Amino acid sequence: MSDEAFMELALAQAWVAAAFGEVPVGAVVVRQGKVIATGRNAPVDAHDPTAHAEIMALRAAALALGNYRLDECELFVTLEPCAMCSGAMLNARLKRVVFGASEPKTGAAGSVINLFAQAQLNHQTEVQGGVLAEAGRVLLQDFFRQRRADQREAARQRHPLRDDALRTPDAAFDGLTAYPWAPHYLSDLPALEGLRMHYLDEQALGVEGGGPRLTYLCLHGSPDWSYAFRRLIPSLLQAGHRVVAPDLIGFGKSDKPKKDSFHTFRRHRQILLELVEKLGLQNIVLVLPRQGALLGLTLPLAAPLRYRGLRLMNPDPLAGREYMPLSQGFLLWEQAGGMQPERDLMRRHGTCDMPAGAEADAACEAPFPGNSYRAGVRAFAAMAPDSGNHDGIASEAGQFWRDRRDECNLHVSFLEKYTNKPYQE
Repeated sequence: MSDEAFMELALAQAWVAAAFGEVPVGAVVVRQGKVIATGRNAPVDAHDPTAHAEIMALRAAALALGNYRLDECELFVTLEPCAMCSGAMLNARLKRVVFGASEPKTGAAGSVINLFAQAQLNHQTEVQGGVLAEAGRVLLQDFFRQRRADQREAARQRHPLRDDALRTPDAAFDGLTAYPWAPHYLSDLPALEGLRMHYLDEQALGVEGGGPRLTYLCLHGSPDWSYAFRRLIPSLLQAGHRVVAPDLIGFGKSDKPKKDSFHTFRRHRQILLELVEKLGLQNIVLVLPRQGALLGLTLPLAAPLRYRGLRLMNPDPLAGREYMPLSQGFLLWEQAGGMQPERDLMRRHGTCDMPAGAEADAACEAPFPGNSYRAGVRAFAAMAPDSGNHDGIASEAGQFWRDRRDECNLHVSFLEKYTNKPYQE
């Protein structure tokens, strides 16, 4: 039989693996032209991290021959072997290894490293790649495409879409860079009324050093979303803090009600209050856009002991009030609280919102594939506290932060105080 014929048998094993929900990789061991063992991926089913197709085939071959040394044996596998499997093949004294598709992330037969080319090792195994590579590659691509679709459907079932809302397709966010964090979703907050909310929740692991560990609650403005904090998050994590960055309803990866009337100050504030309670956030530092900041500034009024400080970010580091009109609520807060962010500090730290450029433009547009998705953007442009106590809530928020400015040493650049180093882009 030819190499292609033996690889066809390995592909058949890969199909079996896929049928069992395993990553579709298959292998066969051949001795003197005859198949003596087969193997398929089974780490999930076997609860065994070593149960790769190659290892399973090597084990079966060793049992068949009664010897771990597989002299004069060849192994055919549909995917380039990893370092673990390559080591086992060398230890088994295989005569030859033939693989199909390359594995650019973990391949140890030339893609990442080539263990078979190490002359210092006491056994040399011939290796050949690319046999029926396209068939193996397509099988893997189809498997992972279906897995992603199943995951999306499972997520949809957990968070069904309301009839009066839209949900931006996941594909709209493909290709965005510097945003590697895992998505989190919830829809069980009472104020959400079944809408799905997306948020990031990242915590530093294994960071040495003392100092307080804070939770940075990053709230975007309109039309931004959590992607706007992609440059800030790594610095905060490196300093040992927790970062929570929700997409407000109507923005980012969160559901988008079709009607502008959904978006009221009271409703969005209540959603955020419930999110803080649900996640059990403590020692919170609010990170807010300067335009539309009143929504976040009022959160501590409900639970003041949860909050430690405030950081204001300017959407445009070079823009002043003459170029970037502030919402009426924020102007009232400034008048009540008397705190004016220093222009030079805003210039140094105004990196929260997306800077100009093609990538940023694409990121800003990604959540809104059509005008019907923009109800939140339209509503936020005119949204103010929806009660007769407009001046009152702004004044109350201003008084809260003014009273705590001295005790928290509160100013725009306080990030340096708590991270023990200046923020750098």
